[in-house]
Amino acid sequence: MARLLAALVFAASVACASAPAAAQPVSAADARAARSVVAAQLDAFANDDAERAFSYAAPEIRTMFGTPERFLAMVRAGYPVVYRAASVTFLVPVRVDGELVQGVHLTDADGALWLATYRLERQRDGVLRIKGCEVQPASGKMV
Repeated sequence: MARLLAALVFAASVACASAPAAAQPVSAADARAARSVVAAQLDAFANDDAERAFSYAAPEIRTMFGTPERFLAMVRAGYPVVYRAASVTFLVPVRVDGELVQGVHLTDADGALWLATYRLERQRDGVLRIKGCEVQPASGKMV
């Protein structure tokens, strides 16, 4: 029930932030693929595997950073909770303006709760890649 409520709150916040577009459901296959890509990248960060983490980024992001090492350094400095999440809870993904959006609740080492909003795009070969991630504090603290 708590996950469903969190998913509905997330969907409403995405819809409001992107008004007037409304969040639309995604297929079960796209939901699994989005979760898989984000989880794999988080695992790569946790293991300091710059090349693997970089491989899940969309081409535009890879071009922007140029090397896996620069990408990892940016995440380490700018997104510490993504780089080293203490816990990860996936929300129900939605589609907003045709874009697949995966919300993830992350907790940091101090127990603070964060909302990471991942934007994913399908590549020509059919795989999903991460084209952006916004992180903001979420209300509450995990205990």
